[in-house]
Amino acid sequence: MRLIDTSIQNLQLLEPQRFGDSRGWFAEVFNQNAFADHQLPTHFVQDNQSFSAQGVLRGLHYQLGKPQGKLVRVLSGHIWDVAVDLRPNSPTFGKWEGFHLKPDPLQLLWIPEGFAHGFLVLSPTAEVLYKTTNFYHPAGERCIRWDDPTLNIAWPLDALNGASPLVSPKDEKGSLFTEADLPPAS
Repeated sequence: MRLIDTSIQNLQLLEPQRFGDSRGWFAEVFNQNAFADHQLPTHFVQDNQSFSAQGVLRGLHYQLGKPQGKLVRVLSGHIWDVAVDLRPNSPTFGKWEGFHLKPDPLQLLWIPEGFAHGFLVLSPTAEVLYKTTNFYHPAGERCIRWDDPTLNIAWPLDALNGASPLVSPKDEKGSLFTEADLPPAS
């Protein structure tokens, strides 16, 4: 497995090795020993899977009290995946990074605890699978608006041919970054 560092500490792209022939391919996408060797989490408690239509924008989600690290993988389609550093003591606090994720190349995005996460579906449909390090905690669920002016995320909206992203009513009510309940400093 190859790890690719990003501009934000601990936020990483993982590229599992594929073994293929005329029949197709095989890849080991999670191996507890390999993750431990790379100082990545080895204990995940929940798998979440979503299927979304083009233009759906989910996020920017995070949890207080029981934060979730997320290992994100696209099974089909194409998304623009965004992680925002909400760690108060981080030198990149309030910074974001975005990634084009598709099944090929096979990449996983490791988003540590203390980040907000969201994605925009760029293909006709997309299926996303992510493992989490903590269980869903409804009381701690929070959302920052996808179009927050302080974060100024460069969503690739031109891919929607002039359409607005489809956002859930709950996500529409997300907080502005400057007014959001953020994780405590550790």
